[in-house]
Amino acid sequence: MEGAGHINIAMIEDIGTNGTSPSKTSPDFNRTNQACGSTVSFHSIQYKVQMRSGFFCKAKPNPKEVLTDLNFLDILAGRKDPLGLLGEVLIDEAPQPPNFKCLSGYVVQEDVVMGTLTVRQNLSFSAALRLPASVPQREKEARVDHLLRELCLTKVADAKVGSQLTRGISGGERKRTSIGMELIIDPAVLFLDEPTTGLDASTANSVLLLLKRMASHGRTIIMSIHQPRYSIYRLFDTLTLLVGGRMVYHGPASNALDYFTNIGYPCEPHNNPADFFLDVINGDFTKPTKVHDTELGSTRQNIEERLVEEFKNSSYSSETRAELRRILQTKECASQMRPRSITYHTSFLHQLQWVFQRTFQNLMLTPQTSVAQVGVNIFLALVVGAIFFAVQDDQSGLQNRMGALFFITTNQCFSTVSAAELFITERNLFVHEYISGYYRVSVYFLSKILCDLAMRTVTSVIFSAVVYFLIGLKSTVEAFLIFTFTVTLVAYTATAMTMAISADQSVVALANIFMTITFVFMMIFSGLLVNLPSIVDWLAWLKYFSIPRYGFAALKINEFVGLNFCEDYQAEPCSSRCTGEQYLDYLGIEYSSWGLWENHVALTVMMVVFLFVAYLKLRYIRKFT
Repeated sequence: MEGAGHINIAMIEDIGTNGTSPSKTSPDFNRTNQACGSTVSFHSIQYKVQMRSGFFCKAKPNPKEVLTDLNFLDILAGRKDPLGLLGEVLIDEAPQPPNFKCLSGYVVQEDVVMGTLTVRQNLSFSAALRLPASVPQREKEARVDHLLRELCLTKVADAKVGSQLTRGISGGERKRTSIGMELIIDPAVLFLDEPTTGLDASTANSVLLLLKRMASHGRTIIMSIHQPRYSIYRLFDTLTLLVGGRMVYHGPASNALDYFTNIGYPCEPHNNPADFFLDVINGDFTKPTKVHDTELGSTRQNIEERLVEEFKNSSYSSETRAELRRILQTKECASQMRPRSITYHTSFLHQLQWVFQRTFQNLMLTPQTSVAQVGVNIFLALVVGAIFFAVQDDQSGLQNRMGALFFITTNQCFSTVSAAELFITERNLFVHEYISGYYRVSVYFLSKILCDLAMRTVTSVIFSAVVYFLIGLKSTVEAFLIFTFTVTLVAYTATAMTMAISADQSVVALANIFMTITFVFMMIFSGLLVNLPSIVDWLAWLKYFSIPRYGFAALKINEFVGLNFCEDYQAEPCSSRCTGEQYLDYLGIEYSSWGLWENHVALTVMMVVFLFVAYLKLRYIRKFT
């Protein structure tokens, strides 16, 4: 139970501890190798996070203690950065495996499933990547079908889960889908973070009854939950209450009310126990029955201190400490805190196949984005083509060509802003799946890159084909192919930069601001708004970081070489910019064959660098969550 200043973790049906025996009439979740759930024990857990106070260079690290000699759901599941973590978590009296987060199930608070896919497709994705490659495909499909039946999802198996843009299954069915994706590996321990979030009372009750039934057939279930109704609370076997990072109760859930009554906090008749515990811990309980309550005062800090002290002196605390000592004495071996590594059951290529397939399918099933990109590019191509239609080979044509090529280049840059959403919108999904051992970071990154670049290629080719012939640029096949290649390469490089900026961002609007500012500065140094050779030396170096400059220069070389703009002006003295070559000389552009490909090479190098930065950001910020 997570509330103001406290956490309640309930462990459901730890067979062998509470005396409940499994039913013999139901085949639910066949556990042939294990007759009961694993015993999870935590010993002297302390966890500190580094907070920074002050501004910029004067900011100083300030460690904040989150847990004191306790436990926490992410700590137990092995999903927290070991930095600042002391103590140990044992599984069945043995040190927690380094890859425990890949072996256990973890259902996060916000359901992270691909909304454009069906329930069956999501479960099949989990089975394909989390089950060993040695498991036959037929067996994987059979396990998916079994889970669909047990989770009562058969009727919606082929229905889309749904997203913000498309309507899908209900909240309860979505939650059961999330649970099913974790049950694919048949974990001995299942963690759930606020499993009733966003569900109505009836749906929440049905989800918890499902978990109770699963626990009664040999699975340890540990969850945090916020103010459950009584029908849900009575399903709990073991209850843990925390306040200020310290334990105030840990024992049988059915005995919790008697315990609080004995220390001076009786629960009124017909009051929900969960609400009552919140009132006591938050200092809102107004009926103390012992004299020393009044002496301590009614401040929340004093109440917390008393609750912690009362529990330390209780029989529940002494029994817990005795059991922990027994476990420590009989544990298999003492081990140092080892890195919480992630292990994978499938190869790189197998992961790439499935993740790419899902990414591409998600793109195709989201017409709001894919079709819109094509439509917008066709519209812009028609507008630009109409404005610069049938450009002439004269001085006005020279100016029109410059304007058209500049607009085309900058449009390719700004049109890639949509790539910022690639990693932001699926951030929670990726973090959960990566930590759970679905796939490698490189697999996810490469899949997203390949799908997005494929989309950029299609839109760039369509845009080039429409705008090139409407404007009437140089009418040779070679010139058209170079034009299309340059426009596509500019889109690739700008997309890579967008990814590098947005990879570690969590808000799309903020990433868009950063990208817009960057593109504006790059546009200034593109070669149209200011004559680059005239820029002072201490600012001239900025032009080497301008994506539009390289693309604009390549397009100008491709278009202007071989053109003559003075044929209609034979009677008057010609300026020094009659030919395309003369004009390129005036702009300080090397128009040889190498000059053209030099710009392409520069764009390629920038693209590779930006992609590498994006990958490093993605890997670093998701290493520990």
